[in-house]
Amino acid sequence: MAALACASLTLSGCAAWRTPAPNAAPVAGADGAAVANAGAQTTKATNLQKFLWVFSPYRPDIQQGNFVSQEMLAQLKVGQTRDQVLFILGTPLLTDIFHNDRWDYPFYLARGDGELTSSRVSVFFKDNKVEKFDGGNLPTERDYIARIAGPAKAKPDAEVKKKEEAGSASIQINK
Repeated sequence: MAALACASLTLSGCAAWRTPAPNAAPVAGADGAAVANAGAQTTKATNLQKFLWVFSPYRPDIQQGNFVSQEMLAQLKVGQTRDQVLFILGTPLLTDIFHNDRWDYPFYLARGDGELTSSRVSVFFKDNKVEKFDGGNLPTERDYIARIAGPAKAKPDAEVKKKEEAGSASIQINK
């Protein structure tokens, strides 16, 4: 029994037991960037991994890269300048000296519970103007906040009215 407990403690702390994100199926006639830009991909932990994490140390959420939402991508238009793209999407994480006319915005979120989310947006320029951009099906800002903080809880009307009465004054004007 002690050997089983030691083995489970050892395996639960091993980072190699995380399930990698599944590979996207190749799209006919598409290059590697188009396949990677298919949208946000999320994988969840298996039941075995969830069980073994009971014995593992605390794992914080790790966010890397630029989060680009549907709303941000909707503001991007063909023909915009590099400065306009910087204003909308922020500084790109990847700028390649060999591909100066392409900016990449990768994003990776590893939750402590084993959920992995990744996405990538690529913007292609021609003569310092946006020629095309790839991003796919991205989450909205509200979806992203719900994923990080959990879904918003609706407050009962009685609690909202009680807070309004206690913390604010109302003025009624009768004509």
